[in-house]
Amino acid sequence: MLIIGISGKELTAEERDHILAPEVSGVILFSRNYASREQVTALIDDIRTLRPDPFLLCVDQEGGPVQRFREGMTRLPALGKLGAIYDEDPQRAIALAEEHAWVMASEMRAVDIDISFAPVIDLARGNRAIGTRALHVDPAVVSTLGLAYLRGMRLGGMAATLKHFPGHGSVLEDTHFDNAADPRTLDELRETDLVPFADAIGAGAEAVMLAHVAYPAVDAAPAGYSRVWIEDVLRGEFGFRGVVFSDDIGMAAAESAGGVAARIDAHLSAGCDLVLACSPALAADSIAAVRGRPSCSADKLVALRGMVASTWESLVDNPQRSRFIARLTALDS
Repeated sequence: MLIIGISGKELTAEERDHILAPEVSGVILFSRNYASREQVTALIDDIRTLRPDPFLLCVDQEGGPVQRFREGMTRLPALGKLGAIYDEDPQRAIALAEEHAWVMASEMRAVDIDISFAPVIDLARGNRAIGTRALHVDPAVVSTLGLAYLRGMRLGGMAATLKHFPGHGSVLEDTHFDNAADPRTLDELRETDLVPFADAIGAGAEAVMLAHVAYPAVDAAPAGYSRVWIEDVLRGEFGFRGVVFSDDIGMAAAESAGGVAARIDAHLSAGCDLVLACSPALAADSIAAVRGRPSCSADKLVALRGMVASTWESLVDNPQRSRFIARLTALDS
């Protein structure tokens, strides 16, 4: 039920114990865990040896400002570049969204990462944390490009994780550092921020990540702590049957629930399947907080495990990949 972070480029003895805990369902990797493809592949192999059962290896490899693995990987443009192109040439932007997703997913699968938490389908409405990570300001355009991104991820062998439900883009505050509240009603959200989520869920997206944003006209609790948002809206109204992730419990906006144990309990009680504890300093307390609770079901984890994967050598030899990379990297030239 926990996705935990680790401190460096090799596992410590304590981290090995943490990974072996049955309450831990996966590991999320960051730039601190990456030096090269060869190094991260060895680290992932080490983790897989410890946990050969259904177990998730995760990363945020969105492109632009949020790309954890860089050296030796394709430097992907921010998704906002695709939205800007859409305004001039929609078909080109749709093709680039599929190519962006395929390059990202196929490279991550080649090093045995199961999921990159993507795509961001928040609206580009000025949020400090989202910024150029968002595709566009128009919900219909975000839906169109988001669905293209899902198609590309699946061709690359990766399940999609929609974030940050029900929409983080229309508040100013960065929830890494501040509490955030969006005063709009559910009907107003249905007409705007929720449109891309509804469309992508209808297209079969496998996972959703909740925002640490509160929507007091709907529920006083932030979305990740809210049964109204998870059970009534996401699973009830939208019919979502996939995996629900919390956002990182180490973010400032998560502290509204209390200490580490209270944050995890609030997420699980609201209906989250997997809780992110990204800071290695939180791992021990997080595991202790859930000891003895039922783990996330193997069926849900299997649904997110990586599918088809190319070797790195076969990717390098793929002329289609070369064409995709040339078009994508030109966007930052």
